[in-house]
Amino acid sequence: MLRADTAHHADVVVIGAGTAGLTAAHQLISAGVDTCVLEAAPRVGGRMATEDVDGFRLDHTGPLLSSACPELRAMPGLHGLALREFAPGVLVHSRGRRYRAGDVRSARGALRAARSWPSAPRAPLGGAIEQARLGAWLSRLATTPVSRILARPDRPALESLTSRGLSPRTVDGFLRPLLSALLSDPVLATSSRCADLALRSYARGGLCVPAGGASALPELLAAALPPGTVRTGVHVTAADITSVRTKEHGELSCRSLLLATGAGAAAELLPGLRTPAFHPVTVLHHTAPVPPPTGARLLLDADRSGPVAHTAVMSAVDPSRAPHGRTLITSTVLGPPPPDLDRTVRAHLATLYGTPTHDWELLAARHDPEAVPVMAPPHDPERPVRVLAGLYVCGDHRDTSTVQGALHSGRRAASAILTDLGVRHEAVDGTALPAAA
Repeated sequence: MLRADTAHHADVVVIGAGTAGLTAAHQLISAGVDTCVLEAAPRVGGRMATEDVDGFRLDHTGPLLSSACPELRAMPGLHGLALREFAPGVLVHSRGRRYRAGDVRSARGALRAARSWPSAPRAPLGGAIEQARLGAWLSRLATTPVSRILARPDRPALESLTSRGLSPRTVDGFLRPLLSALLSDPVLATSSRCADLALRSYARGGLCVPAGGASALPELLAAALPPGTVRTGVHVTAADITSVRTKEHGELSCRSLLLATGAGAAAELLPGLRTPAFHPVTVLHHTAPVPPPTGARLLLDADRSGPVAHTAVMSAVDPSRAPHGRTLITSTVLGPPPPDLDRTVRAHLATLYGTPTHDWELLAARHDPEAVPVMAPPHDPERPVRVLAGLYVCGDHRDTSTVQGALHSGRRAASAILTDLGVRHEAVDGTALPAAA
């Protein structure tokens, strides 16, 4: 086992206590490597932050997860992660009406959804045959090996969707707004491979959010590490392979350095590191005297008739996010926010929910201009994590721009570090770690 020599030494220093950095720390510590995680913020989690406002639990940027994501169950601490599903299925708003998409992840489920919809000449998923075709396509995608998806030609996602044998109505009325919500990309210029991976996760499990807010996930990861591993409120001013200099505690020596920050912060500490473009995201939280009549479903806007891409009565999905008897509506705007944000969004929500919103109260609006790294084609979902021996980088900008991508990137970085240190290792769940790159 490798041990620290002094209080100011660690074999590996991880800068950044987001999901990628915390995941890497778990793998390193399980292999006996002394590891220290430094975080400038007063809390762990990075962009997966949740704020308590008058008893409401409000996410800064709330990513949509899939209950089928294997990474969510593989890490210590996450075994206790409670997930709350949007159920049953999703709603699609199109041409002034809301349609129950239900469970369209199989041909049988798609047919049930078709029968549940009111008769309408331009329902967004089309008729029973079109929906059965969609369900069969999603079923096949759910069982397609990841390696086969990654071997496909890579092109813009929307262009790829139109060549899959699905009707334009199905693509534009359901798959486009769904993928926009999953990828935070309103124009779907994202890599088609990454889009297929996102749809594959959707087809294998329901959409969900962590109980208690997005911050529950990194907080559980951090709590499962040995006490003292994570140090918050520490600002790194300079770093190299053998030392890290901090504003608060001077210099910390190390044998290896892992940058697990966002892409922009990583580039500041490592000049020359390529920084991707980003999708901006704004999340708004409202409370209303009476909850809209949508239950715990995710509501998608197929018409692009306003700034809101998707919205949900979050207190119905996860009651722990609101005080008892209170309603929490969470809505997401993709791209630059419009002027007069609250008024414009509430006008759009009135259309989507079919209810007046003049008496809704805005609890918070959080805008992140660098919320999600862009994955333009051709996109490598396993970009190298080893800069050189002793210097490594991980995060969703090295993998796919998802929570699962951040977790997987952290595992890959840990594998690369352990290989270079000559330490035999396996994943903390007993499986082989992903190959280092």
